[in-house]
Amino acid sequence: MHLEKRKSKGIIKYYIAHSFREGPKVHKFRKYLGQNLNQEILKERKIIAEKFILEEIHKYNLIKDPLNFELSIDEVKLIKKLESEIPFKINHLSERDWKVFSEVFTYNTNAIEGSKLNQKEVKDLLEEDKWPNKSKEDIAEAYGVNEAIRFIRGVREHISIEFIKKIHKLVFKNSKTFAGKLRKRGEEVVVMDNKRNIVHEGAPQQRINHLLQELIEWYNKNKTKYPPLILGAVVHNQFENIHPFKDGNGRVGRILLNNILIKHNLPPININFKNRLEYYSSLRIYETNKDLKPTIDLLIKEYKELNKKLNHKRT
Repeated sequence: MHLEKRKSKGIIKYYIAHSFREGPKVHKFRKYLGQNLNQEILKERKIIAEKFILEEIHKYNLIKDPLNFELSIDEVKLIKKLESEIPFKINHLSERDWKVFSEVFTYNTNAIEGSKLNQKEVKDLLEEDKWPNKSKEDIAEAYGVNEAIRFIRGVREHISIEFIKKIHKLVFKNSKTFAGKLRKRGEEVVVMDNKRNIVHEGAPQQRINHLLQELIEWYNKNKTKYPPLILGAVVHNQFENIHPFKDGNGRVGRILLNNILIKHNLPPININFKNRLEYYSSLRIYETNKDLKPTIDLLIKEYKELNKKLNHKRT
């Protein structure tokens, strides 16, 4: 860290500054100390400002490169075995199955985020265009999620920043003014529990593009190396860590997960509303320990539950 002085019209303004490089981009932290300060006050304010800068640097380091890991041959074999035991195949899904999946997924993925629509209301909405007497925002986002599922079924693309923004826009185009737009400068994310404890901090806004591009590069490098469950879990969990949008990250992340799975010929997955606490726990464990096992275990569990739903609808 270094002291900067700027002189203008007889006034000297003091700043404490620190720079670091991340890829091709240079980030600079700067704190204003005051003007025309004597040495004693300057020293006191410099100590305080340095602490603030260290806190900001810590936030930048909250999301390091979690993708720089290697799974053992045995770990990869185990996950491939789990994939082989998924109780249904994507090519077994009829158009009716896809319709049922989209209704189930739309209800649950929105319910996790607070939607008040129940399963029957979502079904009536999507099948009969029958609007319940509920929030127009909830209704718009039900249509949006359903449209996003149709979208990922019909495209070849796996992942890109523009693709991520497109999904967000599809889901929220009729409910949020910032649909399809990443967080702007000054828009930071802090998630607290009911006791006001911080349980998650999204990446600083200045790092969003770099971290998303890093994730995309990791995926492209490893998409033929690792089983689809690993690819989908990493893309989803790391996307949630980055938290690139002001709101709507959970739904976009779960749609991204499904896009990765179906592009590798695995069936789509639904995260059930009733399993949301297990889902949150798996995200925290990944964020803290970079441990994918709870996420993989949950996905296998969800496949079994989804298979029961689809079989029930067929009978």
